[in-house]
Amino acid sequence: MSFLKLKCRAKINLAIDVLGKRKDNYHLVEMIMQTIDLYDYVSIEEINSGIVIESNNPYVPLDSKNIAYKAVQLIKDKFNIDRGIKIKIEKNIPIAAGLAGGSTNAGGVLIGLNKLWDLKLSKDEIMDLGLKLGADVPFCIMGGAALAQGIGEKLTPINGLDNIHILICKPDISVSTAWVYNSLNMSKVNKRPNIEFLIGCLEKKDIHSLSTNMANVLECVTETKYTEITEIKRKMLEYKALGSMMSGSGPTVFGIFDNFNYAKYAKEKLGELYKQTYLIKSYEGGIEVEG
Repeated sequence: MSFLKLKCRAKINLAIDVLGKRKDNYHLVEMIMQTIDLYDYVSIEEINSGIVIESNNPYVPLDSKNIAYKAVQLIKDKFNIDRGIKIKIEKNIPIAAGLAGGSTNAGGVLIGLNKLWDLKLSKDEIMDLGLKLGADVPFCIMGGAALAQGIGEKLTPINGLDNIHILICKPDISVSTAWVYNSLNMSKVNKRPNIEFLIGCLEKKDIHSLSTNMANVLECVTETKYTEITEIKRKMLEYKALGSMMSGSGPTVFGIFDNFNYAKYAKEKLGELYKQTYLIKSYEGGIEVEG
């Protein structure tokens, strides 16, 4: 086998709380993470030498700045492999959007190389390697829904959204995750999530209570600077979303709908203003090898 193609899925956060900061400046968090059926295609092909990255998106770095490149290098170094790899990334997930697009690509590369080179790593072992690349990578490998704690690396599987309509809308803004966390002042946070209550809502499949009680403490940073986020959330609710919130550090906003026609209408209206608007569903799995 010398070629593989994978579906690498995005995530949203149904809740984000920040509990403190470690001495190394990493923030301690509690988050509810949910995989969604919005995905990039990542193709992996063995070549004689080197690491080559190609993409249909001009904003994707093609060198060692790309986390997918770092994933290849990590495997090559760990297992002393001198063969080369070409990665082709067909981008559908918005970049710098709070949807873990880069992290899921890296996770896909780790899963793909494990299969391509018959490394016989378990899923947990691949997730441990993923953590060396970024805090969101292990969840992208695991998929489904999880409570994330620590710096995001301590994952507990939970019941997730069950094939629910989700509208994704990214304004034409790019946000630095580091800037958001470094600018966070918890004294300015108006609403913190009740994580235990929200997990209970998911267990009971009570998406109405979940949607109206979601909270993301990072909104107080990103929304303050980019009021467009507030406006998109307002429009989502106007178009009958059960709830709307910013995902991750932003700027992407999502809305949860229990009615497809409402969701479709909202997609049409927001799509007139924002090119990167997607109507998708929640997803129970994760990264998928296509062949």
